[in-house]
Amino acid sequence: MEYHVQRASRPVVLSDGWDDPSIPTVNIDQFHPKTNPHFQPRAQARAVYDDRGLTVFFEVHDRYVRCRFTDVHGPVCQDACVEFFTQPKPDKGYFNFEVNCGGTMLLHYTQVKKSRDEKHQFIALDDTWMSKVPIHCTMPKVVDPEITEPVTWRAAFFAPWELFEAFVGPVRPIAGSRWTANFYKCASDNSHPHWGSWSSVGEWLNFHQPPKFAPIIFDP
Repeated sequence: MEYHVQRASRPVVLSDGWDDPSIPTVNIDQFHPKTNPHFQPRAQARAVYDDRGLTVFFEVHDRYVRCRFTDVHGPVCQDACVEFFTQPKPDKGYFNFEVNCGGTMLLHYTQVKKSRDEKHQFIALDDTWMSKVPIHCTMPKVVDPEITEPVTWRAAFFAPWELFEAFVGPVRPIAGSRWTANFYKCASDNSHPHWGSWSSVGEWLNFHQPPKFAPIIFDP
């Protein structure tokens, strides 16, 4: 399993990530057994890059949508949420981009523990960095009470190379690079909780598993 990130052929606009059918898409269809058996949303993701940075897009055919958290770095995974975790270098930490359907993001750089006695160290990015990560979502900021009918929503964000390099060192030139990553869809606090991933997380319900990430390759 691997995903090839294409170089953008035109200026990237967050709101039109699904208008180009040539961009490869991944299915977020590996659902953890604790997922409510009566509903699994159909979720997809895709990504492109350019000289400025990386753009990630999601489209979700959802239901039972709830969205309450509006504070940056809040527990957005409880809402209707999509996530992108990536580790640019195997000897460094990883980034977890988590955004609910209303456009509120949690963004951490996570330093991986090196022994059983240590714990992961989560570093919340400050306001300066968050201002450099524009987000686009198609749902209202708050959705409460829950929408029980089918609804399709989209989310996208842009992350500049400078953000990654501030924590893991140089990542450019990017063409030909090989990172690891995973794409997720979750909602842990609604009437039909679910946890889906592109690359299976296995029996342990925890998205913070870099060994379960899969390769993403930046095509020339």
